[in-house]
Amino acid sequence: MNKKKKKKTHVPFRLNILFFLVFVLFSALILRLGVVQIVYGDDYRREIERTEEVTVNNSVPRGKMYDRNLKLMVDNQPLDAITYTRKQGTKQKEMVETAEKLAKLIDKDTDKVTDRDKKDFWILNNPELAEKKITDKERKQVEEGELEEGDLYKLQLDRITEKEMEIPEEEMEVLAIYREFASGYALTPQIVKNKKVTKEEFAKVSEHLDSLPGVDVSTDWDRFYTYNKTLKSVLGKVSSSEEGLPSESLDYYLARDYSRNDRVGKSYIEAQYEDILQGQKAKVRNVTDKSGNIVDSEVITEGSRGKDLILTVDMDLQLATEEIIEKELIAKKRMGNTKFLDRAFVVMMDPNTGEILTMAGKKYEKDPKTGKSAIEDFALGNITTSYTMGSSVKGATVLTGYQQGAIQPGTYFYDTKLKIKGTKPKGSYSNFGNINDLTALKVSSNVYMFRTAINIAGANYVPNEPLNISSSAFSTMRNSFAQFGLGVRTGIDLPNEMSGFKGSETSPGKLLDLAIGQYDTYTPMQLVQYVSAIANGGNRMKPHMVKEIRDPVDNNEELGPVAEDVSPTVLNRLEMKEEWIERVQSGFEKVAMEQGGTAYKYFGKKPYTVAAKTGTAQAFYDGPNRADYSKPQDTMNITLVGYAPAENPEVAFAVVVPWAYQGHSGHDMSKVIGEEIMDTYFKLKKERAKKAKTEETTELKVENGKEIQKEQAEIRNSQENE
Repeated sequence: MNKKKKKKTHVPFRLNILFFLVFVLFSALILRLGVVQIVYGDDYRREIERTEEVTVNNSVPRGKMYDRNLKLMVDNQPLDAITYTRKQGTKQKEMVETAEKLAKLIDKDTDKVTDRDKKDFWILNNPELAEKKITDKERKQVEEGELEEGDLYKLQLDRITEKEMEIPEEEMEVLAIYREFASGYALTPQIVKNKKVTKEEFAKVSEHLDSLPGVDVSTDWDRFYTYNKTLKSVLGKVSSSEEGLPSESLDYYLARDYSRNDRVGKSYIEAQYEDILQGQKAKVRNVTDKSGNIVDSEVITEGSRGKDLILTVDMDLQLATEEIIEKELIAKKRMGNTKFLDRAFVVMMDPNTGEILTMAGKKYEKDPKTGKSAIEDFALGNITTSYTMGSSVKGATVLTGYQQGAIQPGTYFYDTKLKIKGTKPKGSYSNFGNINDLTALKVSSNVYMFRTAINIAGANYVPNEPLNISSSAFSTMRNSFAQFGLGVRTGIDLPNEMSGFKGSETSPGKLLDLAIGQYDTYTPMQLVQYVSAIANGGNRMKPHMVKEIRDPVDNNEELGPVAEDVSPTVLNRLEMKEEWIERVQSGFEKVAMEQGGTAYKYFGKKPYTVAAKTGTAQAFYDGPNRADYSKPQDTMNITLVGYAPAENPEVAFAVVVPWAYQGHSGHDMSKVIGEEIMDTYFKLKKERAKKAKTEETTELKVENGKEIQKEQAEIRNSQENE
């Protein structure tokens, strides 16, 4: 029998192929792992360990403000605050979730939520519905470059309906909180709430910090005004944490290394001295990992709070002056012919340095809700409002007459009404007869100023005939007045100062009105600058509100060393001979100190001497209720300028009371205020001198006592040694 042929199997061969393939694959894997580890290992390790450095600026408290006697006026009041610091890479949904949790712990004001905020929030919460607001055609236009991605988002915003924008009240708080979260820079603390944070809210948030990523409790500050509303409008405002940088100045501040949520001065002194008050922000370099977590921090620059300002203002004098103004406003408002009287101003300045000692203004303001009027601070009116000032400016007219050769010291004119053809007679309140320049200032003669202006214009006055003048006479007088600061900005270190208004008519009668202060308008600050130039012998001084700048110190209760003294600035020298200025000084002294002077009743018997000039100007009421009248209402402005002591001036003043009365039965409000502020000034000066002397005596006694004790101790030691 034939043996059956043994059947050959192919299984080993297949297994060999399989083993071979496995070997090849493992070899490739090992080779790849080797390449990854050996060739690219360092690169991948660096990628895993990749960090990023981010520099963050931390804000510091602003500098303080003090008056000239180092009384604290503006301070920083600490506030409990709730903050949010966004990590890099934090998603919007994560911020919303945190905002929802935080909204259950605090009450958040929703007043500042805008329609745009609501639309952004709707798109965030409804991405699918938001996508449906864009057509395929519009998406294609983006692909083809006809539209940009930002245009699509704008279309989405525009197509959100009013109904879709209706957000439930409980979600509005979430939106308000999320709005604060989103407005801050990454790694920079953003204030979520700092005003009216209750102790309960502060405690609740503190307890839940672990479940509120990015949220923290901290301390913020707010401006505190020691004297409440006194001078508050001049001191200015600071933006809130929620406001941050003002939009109109955003680029300016960002270029100066500010953050969007930094608080800055918005107006007046706070804004004018922003660079000084802001301080040196702390710079911190944060090192973050890929997830945005901070792994290391390094302080680059230690922060320091802003420098302090020592203002020129004397707060004791300021408060007393404001009280005097209020008292007079209330008293005179009761009179029958004071229908339009609603404000008054006082500026007091050192005529030798330009330091503003007092800048007071008060006016009645009506509450729109109750309709009742109350007296409010209006110190800014001294630089932002202007009025016809009347005869107070006659010193400038006389000096201009000297300069132009129109009159000489001692020139006489006969004071009687001028009769110019085609116009009403123009004269003084009384016919004074033949008078010279000194008497003209003393009794406030209008006619003397008219004749001076006519001569300046090179005209010839003939009774009952036309008066022909050159219109260039207006420029001549205005240019001369500008030397004193009348009709031009004074240069005070405050923004928004106005220069006043110049009349446009050039008729002869208007030139005569200009000569007696009844045509162009000037500010109270211009008026005090003008009289100061006369008081100090011819220098127009630049008024200023800041006296010194002080460096901050660690002890919050102490003042640091002087960093900078604000030196007096002479803007220009009057182009006048010294004897001319002395002549006008003599005339001003006669006004206040000689029988018959228009201010003698108020200053003639004082223990101090005053040089002054009174003024009354016809005016039209231009106050807040002018729309109630179909035609302009005639009123009278009353003013007073002066300085004291007359022989060696240390204080100059201007009192302005617009629309003080109607008709011809005027009152003496400006003179009463002038008298009382001067009495107050010299009373304070006397009291301070007495106090300083007492302190000096006490200090001397203490020093003497120490010397006596030292001598006695030496004697005892000597006796013991013996």
